[in-house]
Amino acid sequence: MSTREQDPSTEPGSPADLGSPRPRVRGGMTSLTRVRAGGVRLIRSRRGRIWMLLAIAGPGVVAANAGNDAAGIATYASAGSQFVYRTLFFMVLVTFALVLVQEMAVRLGTHTGKGLAALIREEFSLRLTGVALFCVLLANTGLVVSEFAGIGAAFQLLGVSRYVIIPIAAVAIWALVVFGSYRYAERIFLILSLAFLAYPIAAILGHPDWAQVGTNLVIPHFLYTKSFLLLGVALIGTTVSPYMQLYAAAGVVDKGADADDYPRARIDAISGALFACIISITIIIATAAAIGGRGPLTSAKEAAQALRPVAGPAAELLFAFGLIGASALAGAVVPLSSAYAISEAVGVERSISRRFTEARLFLGLFTVQVIIGAALALTPINLITLLIGTQVLQGIVTPVILVYILILTNRRSVLGRAANGPVFRVAATVCVVAISAMSLLLLGTTVLGFLGLA
Repeated sequence: MSTREQDPSTEPGSPADLGSPRPRVRGGMTSLTRVRAGGVRLIRSRRGRIWMLLAIAGPGVVAANAGNDAAGIATYASAGSQFVYRTLFFMVLVTFALVLVQEMAVRLGTHTGKGLAALIREEFSLRLTGVALFCVLLANTGLVVSEFAGIGAAFQLLGVSRYVIIPIAAVAIWALVVFGSYRYAERIFLILSLAFLAYPIAAILGHPDWAQVGTNLVIPHFLYTKSFLLLGVALIGTTVSPYMQLYAAAGVVDKGADADDYPRARIDAISGALFACIISITIIIATAAAIGGRGPLTSAKEAAQALRPVAGPAAELLFAFGLIGASALAGAVVPLSSAYAISEAVGVERSISRRFTEARLFLGLFTVQVIIGAALALTPINLITLLIGTQVLQGIVTPVILVYILILTNRRSVLGRAANGPVFRVAATVCVVAISAMSLLLLGTTVLGFLGLA
């Protein structure tokens, strides 16, 4: 059976089952029932347990961990290198914001059966929909470039020229998505990116000043400088990226999840956000302990130094494998989120389980973004500057998408009883306003700088 054919007996949530009607089995697992003397005992089958574990790594986990990509690693490492532990309290706040936003995104997807772009098109004017899509495409295009640049930098650490590997990586990622094996490859990318689990260990073995770490985690130590503000917005952009919300909502829809699946999708979204942010915080701590105070990073080799307490001379090798997995994962997720958004807004077929002839616009948009991203990644540019710059752009665009998400989840006409309650509404509003204020402050400072007024 080809990967495009559907098997009615396929377990829900399995790669072959995505995007197609299916018989529903509660909880994504099968069960065997045995009658014993003491009554009826429910025993999960081995196959059911396997699919349950695979289902945990759903759109929420994938979207959140795609944020720990090449640009994310560079931004977090630069925060530790440049400002040591000062950004840790800020990251705690950003973690809280990401949990709220990811939960709202999957709640919209599961309860409406529609992605964010489709909901924006239905609930707002065509002009406002156009603004949202323009912002997404603008930010995502730069991000796709950074992902392929990250793949190139990772292989350069292994002695392979980026001019050779980037075209190969682009073709491989494109083929995995277009020919239907992406769901399997997604697991491989996640496994490779688990190399970054070495960061929590490195944060411990690097012997940081734990008193300073604890103090900076619970008490703000902000610097009122443009460089700190710039990096703060970059941290927002790489942690609460618009593409993550677009992908999370579209992903649960593509898997056929509905309101009954919301509890599991909620756990997926929250656990993914927390896991990704814990890794992010330990990247800052490990880098600060290793090279804190040196100033901004200038190369991938410097970023790899934080892993020396774990891997010693093999630190660059470990960093390279993690960077390959994270960049490849995001190299597929980012253009897919753009393709989902545009296709949803237009109202055409969008699913990675469809053939090219069935979803021409969706897969065509994905193809164009991969080509542009790989081509621009081959141009000579400082990698770290590119990576952090794309996150600043993401940070400026993020408030636009968050405002739409907040309004949609507040509307009972959209979510009914699942709409935001009073407490959740206040908390989400505070997060969106705070993120928007930082982005506007950076934008205003930059404009005034160009005019020579700041």
